[in-house]
Amino acid sequence: MKIEGPLLRGRFRSRPNRFLTLVDLSGKTVESHLPDPGRLKELLLPGTEVLLRPVLGNTKRKTAYSTVMVRHGNYWVSVDTLLPNRFVDQALREKILPMFQDYTVERPEVRSGHHRFDFLLREAQGNPFYLEVKSVTYVEQGVARFPDAVSLRGRRHAEALQGLVEKGIGAGILFICQRPDARQLKPFWARDPLFGEALQKAFQASVRLWCITLKVTEKDVTYQREIPINLTPD
Repeated sequence: MKIEGPLLRGRFRSRPNRFLTLVDLSGKTVESHLPDPGRLKELLLPGTEVLLRPVLGNTKRKTAYSTVMVRHGNYWVSVDTLLPNRFVDQALREKILPMFQDYTVERPEVRSGHHRFDFLLREAQGNPFYLEVKSVTYVEQGVARFPDAVSLRGRRHAEALQGLVEKGIGAGILFICQRPDARQLKPFWARDPLFGEALQKAFQASVRLWCITLKVTEKDVTYQREIPINLTPD
């Protein structure tokens, strides 16, 4: 998937709140919206190189930029929480993801009861399948973790998908690791044990779980590989 540009290189300075970064850009400090509300403390270090996307034509925005990527070692990590859904939408339609070869997209952003899920798919037999996409950015020693901050929304999604499966409706969660260095995914038990328990129960009820890694560059995003999910508590 092509990355929407242009992107501007800057240096991260500080993070006054969850959704705002201060970035040194072309000799001045600018305010830039941060799409990812997670902790991101291992990524957003003072002086770290970041990529900003200028906001064009939206006069209602409080900031003129969005911080969309962070340099980590020799690769970029996407912190754009909208990117995974755009990527999955294109990947599903173009049959890029091996685990979804037999699924077709009926529509994105679909409601079921009190919940909104990212995609409604159709299995080969024509049965409906609800898919939720989760963005992952935290990786330590090859282990991706989700969530990196307490996620009540994530827990409720897992519970709601379990409820669908128990009614005979197919459902699953696709975790998108927006960086290439993860070898497996685990719930972040130390930070949100309730989500870990909800994910365990959902899996035991036959909610399907997958995790894939992406290679992210300034120009495009590509599917790298599927990695295993380990639900064993720490």
